[in-house]
Amino acid sequence: MSDILKPPAHVAIIGLGNMGRPMGACLVRAGFAVTGFDVSADARTAFARDSGASIADDLAAAVRHASAVVTMVPDGKIVRTLVETLQPNLHAGAVIIDMSSSEPMGTRELGAKMIAAGFEFIDAPVSGGVRRAVDGSLSIMAGGESASIDRVEAVLSAMGRTIFRTGPLGSGHAMKALNNYVSGAGLIAACEAINAGAAFGIDASMMVDVLNASTGRNNSTEVKMKQFILSQTWGSGFSIGLMAKDIRTAGDLAETLGVAAPLASQCADLWDEAAARIGGGCDHTEIQRFLEMYGDNDG
Repeated sequence: MSDILKPPAHVAIIGLGNMGRPMGACLVRAGFAVTGFDVSADARTAFARDSGASIADDLAAAVRHASAVVTMVPDGKIVRTLVETLQPNLHAGAVIIDMSSSEPMGTRELGAKMIAAGFEFIDAPVSGGVRRAVDGSLSIMAGGESASIDRVEAVLSAMGRTIFRTGPLGSGHAMKALNNYVSGAGLIAACEAINAGAAFGIDASMMVDVLNASTGRNNSTEVKMKQFILSQTWGSGFSIGLMAKDIRTAGDLAETLGVAAPLASQCADLWDEAAARIGGGCDHTEIQRFLEMYGDNDG
C-alpha cells in the first residue's frame, strides 16, 4: 500500500469558493503544505491572505508536487475537465479526492480511468455548509477503495468531524445527492407550512419553535428558517442552482437504477423552476421568495 499521507504532506486544493477556501484553511491549520488554485485571481489572493497557504497561477504548478489533489468545484463536468488537464502534471500514485457534488455514474467512469492510469481516486463530497467548513466539522461521505481512503484519512479528518465510508467509487456522490434531495424537500415543506400558518394568523417564529419541539423538526427548521428565511438575510452560502442540480442528480440516479421516486422528480422540477425564475446564483434559502410568487406568471 502507498504511504499514509500525514502533515506536512503536500496537498493541492482546486476551487477556492465559499467552501473550498475554508476547507483549504483547515488543511493549513492541520499542518499540511497546501497550494491553492482557482480560476479567479481574487479568490487565490483571498485564500493566500486568509490562510497563509501558497497559491499557484495555473493547474500544472498547483499539482506538480502534490501527493493529494482536492477538487471543490461546482459539478462533475468541471471536475472531468480539470482532471484531464492536470493529469500530465501529477506524479505517480497521487490521490485525487473529488469533494465536489458530481454525478455518481460519471464519477465511476472518471475514477476508473484515473486508477487505470496509475493514480488513486476517491469521491468525498461534504455536508454542513460554510459554517462547518470554517470550523472543520463537515460530514464527509467517502466512496472508493478502502486503502485509498485510509491513505488520505488525515486529509479528510482535517476538514470533517465525521467520515462515512459509503462504499464503492461514486457512492459518496450518490449519498450527497440523496442527502440534498431530502434536505431540499424538507426545506420546501417547512416553507410551505410556515406560509400556510402565517396566512391563518399563526406567528411564523412561534411556528418554527413548535416544529423544532415536535415531529416536523428537520435541518431547515433548526438552522435555516429563523436564521436566513424569516430574517430575510438569505445567507447560507449554498446556491439555489447547486441545490437544484443535486436534487436532479438524485432523481436521475433513482430513474437509472429503476427505483420509483415520484416525489424526487417533482421536487427536482420545482427547484429547477425556482433557479430559472429567480436566478441560480441566489442563495438556496431564497426558495421562499419563489414560493411566495409561485403560480404568479407575471411575478
